[in-house]
Order: sequence, then C-alpha cells, then structure tokens
Amino acid sequence: MFHKEGHKIILLSFLIVGCLFLLIDLIGNSLSGKILQILLLIFFLMIIQFFRNPKRNIVQNDKQVISPVDGKVVVIEEAIENEYFKDTRLQVSIFMSPVNVHVTRYPIGGKILFSKYHPGKYLFAWHPKSSEENERTTVVIENKSFGKLLYRQIAGALARRIVNYAQKDKLATQGNDSGFIKFGSRVDLFLPLDCKIKVKINQKVKGGEDIIAEI
Repeated sequence: MFHKEGHKIILLSFLIVGCLFLLIDLIGNSLSGKILQILLLIFFLMIIQFFRNPKRNIVQNDKQVISPVDGKVVVIEEAIENEYFKDTRLQVSIFMSPVNVHVTRYPIGGKILFSKYHPGKYLFAWHPKSSEENERTTVVIENKSFGKLLYRQIAGALARRIVNYAQKDKLATQGNDSGFIKFGSRVDLFLPLDCKIKVKINQKVKGGEDIIAEI
C-alpha cells in the first residue's frame, strides 16, 4: 500500500526507468548496460519503499500521545516553544531517515486550534536550529483529557516538500493520516510539563502505535 502523495512520483519513475531499460537493451547487451539497469532498479525500489503506507494497529486513547511518525527519538528535554505557547514545554523530537515510513499521523484526537506553514531553510533535520529555521508546519490540537499539544513537521536537507492536511477548527482523529514529509525529516512534539514521557533517547518508534507520553 502506497501513500497518495507518492502515486504520481511512482508512476513517473516507473515510466522513466522502463524507458531507460528499453533504451539500454536497444543500445547493446554490455556489462556496463546491465550494471546501469541494476542501478535503475535499485533507484525505483527506493522510491517505492519511501512512499509505503503500512496499516497500523491504532488504539485510540485521549490521555495518551502516540508517535506521529516512524523514526528515532533524538530529543527529550524542557524547551521554550516560541511560536504558539510562548512558554516552557516538554519537547520530544523524532528523526526520520530516508528509509523510514514518512506518513505523519495525528498524535492525539481533538479540535485543531492552529495550523500554519512556514517556508524556510533546509538544514539537516538533526540541527538544533532546524525547528525554527527550516521549512516547517506547526499544528496545535486540544482535547479535554490531555489538553493542548503542538507538533511540528520539519523538512530536512533532502526534503523539499511538506504536506499538511490539518485545518483549523476541524476535528482530528488520533492516528489518522495528517500529512507527509518527502525525503528525510523530523517531527517535534511540545507537551505539557506534567505529562509522563514513555520513551527514551535513541529509542525507535512506530507511527500510530508506540506511546510517546500520557497524562
């Protein structure tokens, strides 16, 4: 199963790779031609795996924050959130490599209070300034059990497009598809100070299933 954001890219890649395969066959059956065909096949398989969208066993719970993405936890700390809350929150950051599933899911359910896109730079996603200087989107969701949560999609050095489906005043369903970040990225979560963090640094998490925090 592939994410809808990848349908056009997968089709275009298939056509280009297919045409190049045929062209190489017409030119001749040389060793260098076979090597090039193998490299083209590897390239196409990488495109396919990047846009995969596996089904997840999502258990909805208004008191828990589930991981919005697949990746590795790289930050757990108190930090000042300057855009919306303008105060100190618990920050949990998840880094996604190009081989991770890049679907973004709503970490909690509730009303979407804020959704904004920011153009910006393309620093490496692990860079400390990437959260405030890179291309990014910021979304705030609130429910009665957990309170307010902010998550931020951040483009990385390879990413050149962030897709965000969250719309202000709409209702978000925990675990549902909320967007996509193409080719390497990071997601920051800003949580209430009194919540209990359920993950550790360098822990690998699975979007829609692993619990990040609970109240």
